[in-house]
Amino acid sequence: MDVGRAQLVRLTAGKAVMTTAVRWVPFFLPTLAIAFATTTPRLTTILGIGEMAGLATVFIGRQLDDGEERMFLVRSLALASVSALLALVGNLWLFAASYLLLVIAAAAYTVSGHTFLSRRVPFERRARVIGLFETAWAFALLVGAPIVALLITNFGWRAPFVVVSVAGVLVAAVVWRGIDDSQPTGATTVKATRQRLSVDSWLAIGASACIAVAGLTTIVIAGTWLDEALGVSTGGIGLVAMAFGAAELIASSSSAAVADRSGPNRSTRVAMVGTLLGLAIITQAGSSLLVGALGLLFFFLGFEYSIVTSFSIVSEAMPTAPGRALAMNNAVGTVMRGLGIVASGLLYDSFGIKGPAIVSACSAVAAILLLTVAAQRRR
Repeated sequence: MDVGRAQLVRLTAGKAVMTTAVRWVPFFLPTLAIAFATTTPRLTTILGIGEMAGLATVFIGRQLDDGEERMFLVRSLALASVSALLALVGNLWLFAASYLLLVIAAAAYTVSGHTFLSRRVPFERRARVIGLFETAWAFALLVGAPIVALLITNFGWRAPFVVVSVAGVLVAAVVWRGIDDSQPTGATTVKATRQRLSVDSWLAIGASACIAVAGLTTIVIAGTWLDEALGVSTGGIGLVAMAFGAAELIASSSSAAVADRSGPNRSTRVAMVGTLLGLAIITQAGSSLLVGALGLLFFFLGFEYSIVTSFSIVSEAMPTAPGRALAMNNAVGTVMRGLGIVASGLLYDSFGIKGPAIVSACSAVAAILLLTVAAQRRR
């Protein structure tokens, strides 16, 4: 059994809506800080704590391996719609609750989607399929961010939440009607899902978590940095986000086209070197938009390729229970990302962009080391 093109398109459409709901928030923190009468460090703390809600995926891994992916996909989109409505009230603490629910929804959708694909697509083609699924991450900036900028400019900060809520309901119906939830040939058994995760699984999970921290710690503060240090307006941030979405689309497509042939582990390590180069350039940007944009370009390209390809590595580290491995990967990653996001606002407030960039660089190095150990074990 395999995944048809129509199913992949529907899954990716749902992922695009979900990811847009999550990704637009960090880029427009200055706008939301005014809307909720608060500060950027407080918002990044809320985002960081909310990010840890992704721990909830640790409880759904076995159910996913039992074939309940479709149910979790649809419920996740419904929860995202509810969370968007909650944010409309305009209260900071209700926004915090809204973001927490959104993270749970996004994490469950991603893990469910990866499990659905991993259980139906052979490993030799899996990086390509997951790479195509993860192009939604890029489309969230390429298409979603400029739309959000237009909505905020013309209708105010509540408009994106309204659109996300409506879109979530519509795409949930599309996913429900278009996804085949029949069991694949050779599906994992309940006994298999109760096996302990192997050392190889933990190495892959650790590497993926470090890659996520390397990206999110700097990404979450990028909008504020563009606004304060480089003088980019709300509309300009939308255009910059769109440009980086295009770069991420290239990286995701590269993962889909290259990783299966060159080897997911090896190519991910190379991409992380690109991420480190981008971070080094960012720290030297000063007030130069050109230098800052160049650094962000390398950073986004390297990070996007690495995080997408890491999912394939995790899914194969425990072939008998990919749902459990991917769920644990998200759980560990969400705690690490949350800590990185909380730190990013505080570090930026004290040291500027260099603070978050140094944390990202250290995490990138850790990811490379873990992937190197995993590669040596496989030999």
